[in-house]
Amino acid sequence: MNLMAKMRNLLRTKGVLTGVTVAAVLLLLTAHLIYNSVWFQTRFVHPLPFRRDVEHWAMYNKVSPSLVAGVILVESKFSQQAQSHRGACGLMQIMPATAAWVAEQNGLEDFRPDDLQNPGVNIRLGTWYLKSLLNQFDGNEVLALAAYNAGRGNVVEWMERYGWTTDTNIDLQQLPYPETRNYVGRVLAARRQYQQLYGLP
Repeated sequence: MNLMAKMRNLLRTKGVLTGVTVAAVLLLLTAHLIYNSVWFQTRFVHPLPFRRDVEHWAMYNKVSPSLVAGVILVESKFSQQAQSHRGACGLMQIMPATAAWVAEQNGLEDFRPDDLQNPGVNIRLGTWYLKSLLNQFDGNEVLALAAYNAGRGNVVEWMERYGWTTDTNIDLQQLPYPETRNYVGRVLAARRQYQQLYGLP
């Protein structure tokens, strides 16, 4: 094969490769645009079913609705039938014993554990519990969310061990449990998305 023929073959190959590369880039760009579109984000990534209950009970209990939505997304992905291996139930993944205590604090005398499958009841109890944690930790959301995930007792112990106060600006990497670091980070990131996508406070 002479030099001219080799050059023609090389240009043909490069043309095919360039075409494939351009197609791949266009496909990735399209996928990126779709994924980041408001339609895709609100429908698949950050949905907000039960929005009326979220906003009602969040405002009733004086908690940020976007924070409540973030907790629900991370805890259950808005599945009202969700149940953890530890026994936490429903949208906000509340332990039955905790739910019974919260129900008592709220004067719900006829509460049954099965009620945790009811979105309105679950959000009502979970939001009240989240508010109680925010109150305990003087509004420090990192500490309150850490307690929601790891328990009040663990967070109080960490505060004593590391000399934290509720005024301490705690970096997530300072939280001792990897699961809790991941949890708090995901909830706060989801909260920002709910603020941007839905205009929730």
